[in-house]
Amino acid sequence: MTQSAAIIGGGVIGGGWAARFLLNGWDVRVFDPDPNAQRKIGEVLDNARASLPGLYDMPMPVEGMLTFHDTLADAVDGAVWVQESVPERLEMKHSVYRDIQKHCAADAVIASSTSGFKPSQLQHNAIRPEQIVVCHPFNPVYLLPLIEVVGTDVNADMIGGVEDVLRGVGMFPLLVKKEIDAHIADRFLEAVWREALWLIKDGIATTEEIDDAIRMGFGLRWAQMGLFETYRIAGGEAGMRHFIEQFGPCLAWPWTKLMDVPELTEELIDKIASQSDAQSGHHTIRELERHRDANLVGMMRTLKARDWGAGAILNTHDKTMNQTCAIPETLADVGDLNLAVKTVERAVPLDWTDYNGHMNEARYLQAFGDATDRLMHIVGCTPDYIAKGGSYFTAETHIRHLDEVKAGARIRVETQVLLGAGKKMQLFHAMYEGDRLLATGEHMLIHVSLATRRACDPAPDVVDQLGKLAAAHAQLPRPDGAGAAVGKR
Repeated sequence: MTQSAAIIGGGVIGGGWAARFLLNGWDVRVFDPDPNAQRKIGEVLDNARASLPGLYDMPMPVEGMLTFHDTLADAVDGAVWVQESVPERLEMKHSVYRDIQKHCAADAVIASSTSGFKPSQLQHNAIRPEQIVVCHPFNPVYLLPLIEVVGTDVNADMIGGVEDVLRGVGMFPLLVKKEIDAHIADRFLEAVWREALWLIKDGIATTEEIDDAIRMGFGLRWAQMGLFETYRIAGGEAGMRHFIEQFGPCLAWPWTKLMDVPELTEELIDKIASQSDAQSGHHTIRELERHRDANLVGMMRTLKARDWGAGAILNTHDKTMNQTCAIPETLADVGDLNLAVKTVERAVPLDWTDYNGHMNEARYLQAFGDATDRLMHIVGCTPDYIAKGGSYFTAETHIRHLDEVKAGARIRVETQVLLGAGKKMQLFHAMYEGDRLLATGEHMLIHVSLATRRACDPAPDVVDQLGKLAAAHAQLPRPDGAGAAVGKR
């Protein structure tokens, strides 16, 4: 049964929440009195549809249904999750919660996107304070996994369920054990922001120079290791204790003005705004968002390949989504041995496209290589098997590019075993978007000993499973293009 989430407030953050839930298969009900809310959320969704599916190596769930409602009461009706993203004014939030609780289910989660208020402040005088919890995201909500989750004693029992929902849509819930103004992450951001304001006010750096100092240096380190793990490495072989002993004394030096805030005069605001316009005013906001999303997808997919940081969260969500798209893990998972096996189903990531605006030819090979890896896994050539010294090496490949495919397209690869006997495994992959055939890849592989790097016979269990699949596929018609040479389609 499809679950329903209500989004109260459709600005940048609310729109990101709508995209996150919608693209993970939830129905989404939006309430925002802004007459431009539908357009704004539509633009956020366009960005999300182009970027989020490309983070994964499995297809995302079928997109939920998006509806816009004229009243808050209609929006929260039937919702099991209500995400509040209204402006940071406490009296406004209290008023919104009173309206929500009059009309929502008593067991619905009411989650606030607040970046500063504590949950006890939000729960004050609420009809059912136990429903209200802080779930503070980071922009863009549809890509960045971190969610700061903060509750109180009155709803401690529900926090586990809140975390489960967030993990179910591919997020990383960070439980803040003691409530504090601005939670954890924004307290760091506030410190950096204050120092940046002083550097601009005192004429030391421009907005662009400050951004360059972050994105060309420590920002890259923080993106994949955070603060303390980065500094542990800086301590060398002696570790964190040596780092603190070496650099700790500088904390007493008057380098920063973290506890002192410059007055935001019109002169300072004009200075910041004009520098920002000079830095990036030649881009529209939508263009900046698209650049941001493409860069984030590229970085996060690199982390994913190493199962590190945010990438590990993506790998976990891939496994969750494979439960519904049914890419086989073993031969027993293959529903009908007499049909070609689905070995890949996924979206085309942004970084798979080239200057012609369609999938780069090298990525066809990657998709077919992933299909080969899956077929090997299905017949028993698993990571454990490979660790024991046996594997398949590709000896020959022939790819036919039959039609173009663009970023965001949902592609599927079906694999037929043409030969599976002795040391040889010959596979024919067909790539589709829906019923449209995009490309084929024919691959000859040889089983080898990783110790000698020479051809050898596979283990008996691999021989048996590959043989069963090859025998079943021998009854299929020989695929069009099999055995074709270059120029012979």
